[in-house]
Amino acid sequence: MSYTISVRALCEFTAKTGDLDLRFTPGPSAQDGIAGHAAVRSKRRAGYQSEVTLTGDYLDLRVRGRADGFDPTLKRVEEIKTYRGDLHRMPDNHRQLHWAQAKVYAYLLCEKLALPEINVALVYYEISDQTETVISEQHSVADLKQFFVTQCERFLTWAVQEMQHKLERDAALQTLEFPHGGFRTGQRELAEAVYRAAAQSCCLMAQAPTGIGKTIGSIFPLLKAMPSQQLDKLFYLAAKTSGRQLALDALALCKRAVPSLRVVELVAREKSCEHPDKACHGDSCPLAQVFYDRLPAARASISTVTMYDKATLREVALAHEVCPYYLSQEMTRWADVVVGDYNYYFDISAMLHGLTTNLQWDVALLIDEAHNMVERARKMYSAELDQYALKSLREEAPTELKNVLARLNGAWSALYRDQEAPYQTYADVPEEFLRILQKTCGAIADHMVAHAANPNAKLQNFYFDMLLFTHLAENFGEHSLFDITLTAARGRNSTRRMSQLCLRNIVPAPFLKARFASAHTTTLFSATLSPWQYYSDMLGLPEETPWLDVPSPFNAAQLDVRVVPQISTRYSERGASVEPIATLIAGQYEAQPGNYLAFFSSFDYLQDVIGVLRERFPQLPLWEQSRQMDEAAREQFLARFVEDGAGIGFAVLGGAFAEGIDLPGKRLIGAFVATLGLPQLNAVNEQIRQRMQTMFGAGYEYAYLYPGLQKVVQAAGRVIRTTSDQGSIFLIDDRYTRREVRALLPSWWEVRQYLS
Repeated sequence: MSYTISVRALCEFTAKTGDLDLRFTPGPSAQDGIAGHAAVRSKRRAGYQSEVTLTGDYLDLRVRGRADGFDPTLKRVEEIKTYRGDLHRMPDNHRQLHWAQAKVYAYLLCEKLALPEINVALVYYEISDQTETVISEQHSVADLKQFFVTQCERFLTWAVQEMQHKLERDAALQTLEFPHGGFRTGQRELAEAVYRAAAQSCCLMAQAPTGIGKTIGSIFPLLKAMPSQQLDKLFYLAAKTSGRQLALDALALCKRAVPSLRVVELVAREKSCEHPDKACHGDSCPLAQVFYDRLPAARASISTVTMYDKATLREVALAHEVCPYYLSQEMTRWADVVVGDYNYYFDISAMLHGLTTNLQWDVALLIDEAHNMVERARKMYSAELDQYALKSLREEAPTELKNVLARLNGAWSALYRDQEAPYQTYADVPEEFLRILQKTCGAIADHMVAHAANPNAKLQNFYFDMLLFTHLAENFGEHSLFDITLTAARGRNSTRRMSQLCLRNIVPAPFLKARFASAHTTTLFSATLSPWQYYSDMLGLPEETPWLDVPSPFNAAQLDVRVVPQISTRYSERGASVEPIATLIAGQYEAQPGNYLAFFSSFDYLQDVIGVLRERFPQLPLWEQSRQMDEAAREQFLARFVEDGAGIGFAVLGGAFAEGIDLPGKRLIGAFVATLGLPQLNAVNEQIRQRMQTMFGAGYEYAYLYPGLQKVVQAAGRVIRTTSDQGSIFLIDDRYTRREVRALLPSWWEVRQYLS
């Protein structure tokens, strides 16, 4: 058995040295890199070869890659790197890595073409002034072979360990048995469907009710499929911390039978940083100093542990004096299962997707609570620019940037010169404005490169906003809206108009299709993925994607569902609804004391009802969700729901307590939902409705009804968590009597009307 590695991955493993240095200096984009390579190649003589495929072996190690260019006449291999600014500012460890790659390619070329020696060149192309600098060395094949062997030897011990690990892992996974002994109702059906999707290398949409064990029911079959489908990685992606923890718990059960299974948890940098007051470079943070020199020992140490959760990563990282966050990123390369947030694979510059494509991994994706993907992906592929931020920046800008920022401001103001409505959409982003925006990006980038030692945070943040905006503008289409919202200039006695520009993604499908295509198989699962066509259209799943609707293990006798049509929660009638809702809640609590959740469409509505309850029913134990609750406050809120406790927690529909929380038994015996959850009726949502009507012929449903009822069903799903639970749900609004609304409620519910 041989171990295959790319030239890039080999050199990153063996030749990276020195500090971790994440001081931002604007580098070339992927498009700049492609254009730069093309510009260099266009200057080469006839017969010049591009993207030369090369392969070489050393013992059980196979190294493969593509050299950027080879000139047969000069017998010169070229490693082309694009950059911006002063080449002399490039860190020495970057240059060493470039030389390592170039020398490995040079050796492989010598072997392929039987060359006794070769000229090895680093070609640096500056994208701003379009100049190239060539640094070359002449090497004999004997010298290059020694260099190649040294790199391979450094990696070979690890490669042998990795090959042995994979053999042991696959052998154990082939005999892995379901950790709970038997399957719950519906769980086997889910597991079999996930396994079939992996075997057929396709996507799967699975609607599976709460309580059947979706997490282990989806992880187990993919672990079983890893050996037969030769999968490199399983990525379990969740929207919330609670989803990640469920996955880690399920994987811990599987690891009892497969101890060698390596699992890494990816945690946001702000939650794992040991020195938040310091910058990410060796001159500031002690854990960034000689990071790459210390990394091999840390990597070797943690590879014997196999469960790389947040606590373990921190312990090992601090023992070896390296950054825990970047150690976790390194270990994704060697883990079998990665547990993290959606953004690690689906964001524009997502790390896991980049590694998957660059290192040609075969990966399986599990998307937990996939109903969240629509809104999350919309945010990933939307961008906003605030003219007030530009005004503030202009006031403090360095002299050399004032003119270019003034030109941008003028072009910006011209966009809405004739706009009278506070909010307006436009067919496209004018090319002239984009040209000026791109020129401004270039000028700011040049300035930041020249002043890298003294970064300007405000300038840097605005630069990032502009980069995202220009990137999305290049991919603008019917899946997005370009809109301008007029705002008043801030400041005393100011009457000048300003604006916010937004590229607002409303259908993420065009961006997500390529991400699904990069994976061997993807399973999206949730208790609320209905109607399936809506999610398929929004997320861009292949047309042949199978749909699974797992029957609920619960029965109607467990849940008393009552519609309260006497009350309207429409915005115009909320004032009249407050007292009746308060009376309903107090009456139900008096009739059946216990723990309840009451969901409302806004914090203001919630506070209005609480105010009446506290005045008229002061004996009721009440607690409420507040705006911007931190993690400790959320835990305190949930801690009130104790077994056999009594009280009412008030929360906002669609918020932290409307999904992803587990309160089985008598920790929660009922819920009140005083809203249909419909998005607010405003100019933006009306534009979304119109676009959905144009694209899918279902404007109201796609913009309002489906997203709203999904939140309602999720919130109601907090009540019944096991087959022994009993509870009640009150759906407060006359619109719950409508046929199209009832059709979106779970089929196992028996809904009856509340009689006051």
